[in-house]
Amino acid sequence: MRHRQKLYGGILGTIGFLLSPLSWWNDLFVNFPIAYACACAVNLLFKGAFLSAFIVSYWITNVLGFILLQKGLDNTLKDDSEKKKYSLKDFLRDILLSLAYTLLIVMLVKLGIIKPII
Repeated sequence: MRHRQKLYGGILGTIGFLLSPLSWWNDLFVNFPIAYACACAVNLLFKGAFLSAFIVSYWITNVLGFILLQKGLDNTLKDDSEKKKYSLKDFLRDILLSLAYTLLIVMLVKLGIIKPII
């Protein structure tokens, strides 16, 4: 049973790391493309919603990444007796990190560097 828990935690942690902004390449190659695709899809349905959808999608990928990373590490490294819940402090830290990258997205869209396809 512990082996399955470690495998599950490893998978969650890997997905979480890929979605979290903990590496220099992550946003450029993972979160921005996911958020951009979602924003383009939303913009098809609601013209003019590109920037808002981009920001919301980006935030979702980052926060989800941090949550999955922490859950994965908890499953992999800790026994059931040692696990702690994802706290409000952890959530607020994740929000602040995502806010910094959000400002970058806003600047890139406002400068016309990132635009919707259609």
